[in-house]
Amino acid sequence: MQHFAPIALFVYNRPKHTERTLKFLQQNELASESRLFIFSDGPKTAADEDKVKEVREFIKKVEGFKTVEIIESPTNMGLANSVIAGVSRLTQTYGQAIVFEDDLISSPYTLTYFNEALNRYRDEEKVMHIGAYMYALKDESLPESFFYRAATSWGWATWARAWQHFEPNIDTLLAQFDSKKKHAFAIENTMNFWKQMQDFKNGKNNSWAIRWYASIFLRGGLTLNPSQSLVNNIGHDGSGIHSGLSDIYNVIINPKPIKQFPTLIAENEQAYQAIKHFLANRKGSLWARIKRFIKEKLNS
Repeated sequence: MQHFAPIALFVYNRPKHTERTLKFLQQNELASESRLFIFSDGPKTAADEDKVKEVREFIKKVEGFKTVEIIESPTNMGLANSVIAGVSRLTQTYGQAIVFEDDLISSPYTLTYFNEALNRYRDEEKVMHIGAYMYALKDESLPESFFYRAATSWGWATWARAWQHFEPNIDTLLAQFDSKKKHAFAIENTMNFWKQMQDFKNGKNNSWAIRWYASIFLRGGLTLNPSQSLVNNIGHDGSGIHSGLSDIYNVIINPKPIKQFPTLIAENEQAYQAIKHFLANRKGSLWARIKRFIKEKLNS
């Protein structure tokens, strides 16, 4: 009998987003066989109390999964601490976990992809993370899934054997980077990953994701990714704590299941180049950047 990975869903104060995320999760072909754990963070301020309460009332009625367990925090832990605690709890108990936040819509085959990959690479020490999101890449000749160095945080999964290497201490991580590693970590300076590390150190962000990617990178780990995304983030409407208004990362979800998985445990060079090209050109022309800036200011 196959045991499917438990799902950790982290929610806060966005009832509409939570409802949509759960609606799409319920439509996954493995939903009824999966255990769902909903981690509900407590309100940060009095202004958040009503929305947190509304979310909690909604999640109490959730059905469509093998079991549903709700973990309510009486205080505000913040997303990073919530994710770290929740993933640690599930990986310790079940040896693996699938992770969603409250602003992700998924394919009907997203859970299938996660579980197949978790089983396929369970004993491959180098494979540390399974991502479901992928940028809108132009290269249509890429394989259905591939290995890459960076970890995406919009729908992902891991094992206890990999998560045990998560290093939360930013100073411990920073001390292990030289200039060559910084360059490789930042995808040849096409992405602001190194800046995110420095911003965390300086208290400008509270990202668990950048520390997880750094933990993977410093161990020479790999992440599995689909060439066409199996999730889309609906949080870029200004409603999220950590989301700005942006359509750069908006994608069309792959409507088909992933059938092909890599057998060679190594970063796919073709995929790396396609991602690097996307990252280097993602903000578009100067005029496109100006229009985006104006749109964000008008909506803020």
